[in-house]
Amino acid sequence: MIRRLGPVTFALVALMPAVSLADGQGEQLMKRWAGADRCSQQAYRAFPDYTAESLAKRDQAFQQCLANGNLPPRDIPPPNKP
Repeated sequence: MIRRLGPVTFALVALMPAVSLADGQGEQLMKRWAGADRCSQQAYRAFPDYTAESLAKRDQAFQQCLANGNLPPRDIPPPNKP
């Protein structure tokens, strides 16, 4: 039994730095998502209507907020509601 615990313990200790690195990257990603969500909420509050003009202004405000916050742009635009 003890002989089996040795390799398992070694593997767990060897993987500890990789786990802590992934945790830091995950926290950074969550902060970026939260920032993008705040930008989306601000843009919606500024232009709540679903007219073509309001949607265009909302998208522009959203993109400007992302750029000001040094956040990556979204790959897929949000869907337009009728």
